[in-house]
Amino acid sequence: MTIKPPFGRVMRDTHFSFHPSYTPLNHGSFGAYPRLVQEEQDKFTKLAAERPDTFIVYDLPNLIDESREAVAPLLGVPVHEIVFVPNATTGVNTVLRNLKFEQGDVVIHFSTVYGACEKTLSSIAEMMPLQCESIALSYAVEDEDILRSFRERVASVREAGGNIRLAMFDTVLIFPGVRMPWEDLVLACKELGILSLIDGAHGIGHIDLTHLGTVGPDFFVSNCHKWLYTPRGCAVFHVPIRNQHLIRTCLPTSHGYQYIDRPEVLVKSPFVHLFEFVTTIDYTPYLCVPKAIEFRKKICARVAESPGTEVMRGDSGIMNQCCFTNIKLPFTLRAQDKLSVSDTGDSIGPSEVSRLQKWLNLTACKEFDTYLEIAPRAGAMLVRLSGQIYLALENFEWVGCKLKELCDRARTGEFRN
Repeated sequence: MTIKPPFGRVMRDTHFSFHPSYTPLNHGSFGAYPRLVQEEQDKFTKLAAERPDTFIVYDLPNLIDESREAVAPLLGVPVHEIVFVPNATTGVNTVLRNLKFEQGDVVIHFSTVYGACEKTLSSIAEMMPLQCESIALSYAVEDEDILRSFRERVASVREAGGNIRLAMFDTVLIFPGVRMPWEDLVLACKELGILSLIDGAHGIGHIDLTHLGTVGPDFFVSNCHKWLYTPRGCAVFHVPIRNQHLIRTCLPTSHGYQYIDRPEVLVKSPFVHLFEFVTTIDYTPYLCVPKAIEFRKKICARVAESPGTEVMRGDSGIMNQCCFTNIKLPFTLRAQDKLSVSDTGDSIGPSEVSRLQKWLNLTACKEFDTYLEIAPRAGAMLVRLSGQIYLALENFEWVGCKLKELCDRARTGEFRN
């Protein structure tokens, strides 16, 4: 029988462990998991404490296999094409640091790329002859415009003599929180002969990915600890058979590495063996995947919608088909610090944007016991709110009032003090 307690406070109090005064509006950054999953993790932690060697050597590989088998259907891929890594950033690094870049090679990404992934590319470019091309996106933007910009940049890079090795893009952007046309971008990559790497940090448990195997990206990673309700950190890493030979090592290189001239005889595939045991870390989040999926099947048949006031949206509405809402605050971000006659307290110069952002965030934490994901984008200050089953309409009405109060205070210059 499917159990469906009401979403909002009852769901929160029944299944989650938030502090009574805390309002969790930022699920997308670090996730949250129910007590049922916490109890499962505690069980594994106890087993590891009682018999550490036995648990790690004999039990852990089988338990990880059970989790791989449980999560494979959610991606629509064979179980031998998925392993676990601690987080999406690790998966992205694993792909990029396994590829051999040569003179003239180019990686294309969008300006909305996750900061850690962009820095990874810069780090690699310090050691290898890699060029990075960023495609500017200014939201709201429609899917067809994204695809057109992608194809145009590929054409221009190739016309200039660049060899585009790989394109990297998201399933759902971190900021603003909107859905990307990742399926169409993968198809475009196939047509253009470019490897595709999907940073699906906000993917599994958030949007439907059961057609991932049919779409067929070259590399894919997605955090389970965000929207699938596993403990932190846990991410599923998918590499189809055709590309597994490109992933020669895990990060860090460990016992699963195979010497080219003297490979071992393995029970499991080299890819699975590579990631089965990397270092001595807490693997219990990986083992909680089946219990997290069980929880979702029982009580998470739908997702609470995030209401907003001035919600950023495109004409088609496709970009809003995710669990984020992006609220535009009533500030105009000027291109220059110098004030004009028409500028008011709502007009913020570039040297003060960071100060305003930090003041809004810290004040919300200290005075209202909540965390607001805030960032400047395309001349506006946006707040990204996460819809979740433990939230209700009153939570968004509450944060709307608090945002109005914060903005009113900021207009008086309080953030400058």
